[in-house]
Amino acid sequence: MKTTTVEEFYRETSALIPEGISKEIGHFNVFDLEELVGRAGAKPVMPYNRRAYYKISLIKGHNRAEYADKTIEIEKSALLFATPKIPYNYIPYDTKQSGRFCIFTGEFLVQAKSGVMLDELPIFKSGGIPVFEVSDGAAAEIDAIFKKMTNELSSDYAYKYDLLRNYVLELIHYGQKLQPATALYPAHNASARVSSLFAELLERQFPIESPRQKLRLRTAKDYADTLAIHVNHLNKVLKENTGKTTTEMIARRIIQEAKILLKQTDWNISEIAYSLGFEEIAHFSNFFRKRTSFSPAAFRG
Repeated sequence: MKTTTVEEFYRETSALIPEGISKEIGHFNVFDLEELVGRAGAKPVMPYNRRAYYKISLIKGHNRAEYADKTIEIEKSALLFATPKIPYNYIPYDTKQSGRFCIFTGEFLVQAKSGVMLDELPIFKSGGIPVFEVSDGAAAEIDAIFKKMTNELSSDYAYKYDLLRNYVLELIHYGQKLQPATALYPAHNASARVSSLFAELLERQFPIESPRQKLRLRTAKDYADTLAIHVNHLNKVLKENTGKTTTEMIARRIIQEAKILLKQTDWNISEIAYSLGFEEIAHFSNFFRKRTSFSPAAFRG
């Protein structure tokens, strides 16, 4: 699966790079969707790729968002958050499309005085679906933040990029307020911490970027040993906090990645099986069929 870089984004969209941005650490830019589509001369369909940058979008129109292995129907307006970890795209159902979006690299926001770590924020945590349908009033509020970004980007204010970082954080906090409270305020106890460390360790194994890459941690014992706890304790903690065993959670994440690789890469099934930790293609086929009711070849279509 291709990973789109910032440079490739500009080539594909014919967008103009803002003057002076190269003097900044990291990268940031903001766009009007209608203007960008008009310049590119095409409908706003995004290829299903991973991207080497973060993106926050206000989408207005009837669309389908495809985020990892999930599909979300958008009837009117939505706020979408994208991370380099997970591939996504959206497909318009009609020609009446508008909105705004900004792109930025992790290095850009690290310069914020808050010292924010993007992947530690709830909105960018793995496993969620950071696409939120919003009301007309909320869409207007979000659009106003994007307009301030656009105006500031063309200003000659000496500290405009510090201000732009604040606007990005404002959008992030707006989105996090739309998340369920359980995603924002997890219980702070030893059991929850073990669950959180396991989830982080699991997610670090992905994405699989090359058929030569292979999962380093494959079994419940692998994870328990890395966390320096007994596998029975890890199973007990995860069962209490998630209702699932360690093996079930590992399998669910591997299936998610398998679906992405089968649909969005041209790797052969043997290569996919190897990268996901299966020494024999038959073992991978049995594993996939048991959890999806399809063979890998049938799922690929």
